[in-house]
Amino acid sequence: MSPSFRLQEGALLLGDAHYSHIRPQLLQLIEAIASKKLQIPQLILMGDILDALFGSVTFTLQENRTIVMLIQKISQEIEVIYIEGNHDFNLKNIFKDARVFSIQEQPVIAEYAGKTIALAHGDFDGLFSYKLYTTIVRNRWVLKVLNTIDSKIGNKIIKKIDVYLGKKDDCKEFISFKEYIISRRLEKYNCNYFIEGHYHQNKSYFFEKYSYINLAAFACNQRYFIVKSAQDKVLLEEKRL
Repeated sequence: MSPSFRLQEGALLLGDAHYSHIRPQLLQLIEAIASKKLQIPQLILMGDILDALFGSVTFTLQENRTIVMLIQKISQEIEVIYIEGNHDFNLKNIFKDARVFSIQEQPVIAEYAGKTIALAHGDFDGLFSYKLYTTIVRNRWVLKVLNTIDSKIGNKIIKKIDVYLGKKDDCKEFISFKEYIISRRLEKYNCNYFIEGHYHQNKSYFFEKYSYINLAAFACNQRYFIVKSAQDKVLLEEKRL
């Protein structure tokens, strides 16, 4: 499989910020990038950047308008790769100047320093029941119906979803996480590195055929990562807001 893009030295990777009025910390980082106070050549958004942003559901766009406009501004100046998550999807018509990859297009293959890098949000290979759910919830007709009903009842559906999401514990430990990663057989993607978010574990494993990196969730500790290379190895330098 040929690479979809080239990962750049100094690129910023960010995952699982779950931005909302309850978790507003991401705005500070995005404002720093937009104002060039923090200068980077490329921005890689690894999904669940916003806690609820569903394409064609008007109220989710209204709630996130400020940060959406800033990301769109950034994407007009540097390359922005947006890998959709399970909280932010159907975004190609929202971020028209970014390269947006849906769940069906993941993992996304990139090239960096002669290495093959697979990137994904992390929920692309769930069980059949989960895949059926993701297909239904992303269906544009389903979302149009949701948008119509939600608009007519004062956005009570989305507000209730917001309350539910705000109560979730996004920072708990995934017991037996390494065993779970092994069971997924990610080596079938023939990559040197597999990088994803979704699980919020901030852990790395070095297997015989590839290296696996699970990013920290920005929502938990305001950590993000800068792409580096040293001694023929791809490194992600951890930063904190």
